[in-house]
Amino acid sequence: MSDQIVLHSGEYLVRHKEESSTMFYLKEGVLGVFDTRSGAQSAKEVQIGTIYSGELVGEMSFLDQLPRSASVKAINDCVLQVIPRERFQRIFDAQPKWYRILIVTLLERLRATNKRIRI
Repeated sequence: MSDQIVLHSGEYLVRHKEESSTMFYLKEGVLGVFDTRSGAQSAKEVQIGTIYSGELVGEMSFLDQLPRSASVKAINDCVLQVIPRERFQRIFDAQPKWYRILIVTLLERLRATNKRIRI
């Protein structure tokens, strides 16, 4: 996998429930975060968030190794830096134990909060 990828408007970066081995840094562009909502007639994709240049994408599933919690696709053309698990893990493992515990604790709390406030 290249260290950088380009997405064009409408292309998916990740899809809901996919396994994760990478996270991304959005260098340029805008991404939409989407979830599928079931209605009376059918299911439809609803935008539940926006990711702007300078933000990380896919960090939750990357860190806790659970499936992706939403789909992400390009709103306009985007350039992303790929951050593979192996590279991140070397840096993360070098941090003090308390720092690693802090990250895991925050992630668990965020997942729990997301479940309680599902839109």
